Amino acid sequence: MEIRHSTLEDLNAIMYLVNEAKSYFKEHDIDQWQDGYPNEDSFKEDIKNQHSYVLVDQEKIIGTMYSAIESEPAYADIKNGKWLTDTPYGVVHRVVVEASYKGHGLANLLLEYAEDHLRDLHVKSIRMDTHQDNKSMQRFLKKNGFIYCGEISYENAPRIAFEKIL
Repeated sequence: MEIRHSTLEDLNAIMYLVNEAKSYFKEHDIDQWQDGYPNEDSFKEDIKNQHSYVLVDQEKIIGTMYSAIESEPAYADIKNGKWLTDTPYGVVHRVVVEASYKGHGLANLLLEYAEDHLRDLHVKSIRMDTHQDNKSMQRFLKKNGFIYCGEISYENAPRIAFEKIL
């Protein structure tokens, strides 16, 4: 297996994974990604900016994520808590693994890749957020050492915010 930057040629495979995740959320009454986001334009921009990654197994794309060092505007106003650090941080968004590959630690591989890359760049922490009903992502974050920090709002949608010191 390898993790690499996404290319425009990967877009159909990425959208397949995202649409599969959207269906899962809908089936489980999780109001996340049900408003058209993320969409192809989101991923085209991510690819252009070198922030999109894919997990490939024998030439098949089975996972994707967004990872960057940036100030997430939605993270500027945190409620009912506070961030662990005030230093520049990395963000990871849109971690998706194909349904038939879930339960094999592949989301961990993506996250570890992002963490290692951020450590190499001397970034001290990583921040992530998820929908309050996305219990599996919350368990994933806590299992991987993320600490609940409070609540943020992303495009008027409430999210639970987490941070991990690297």
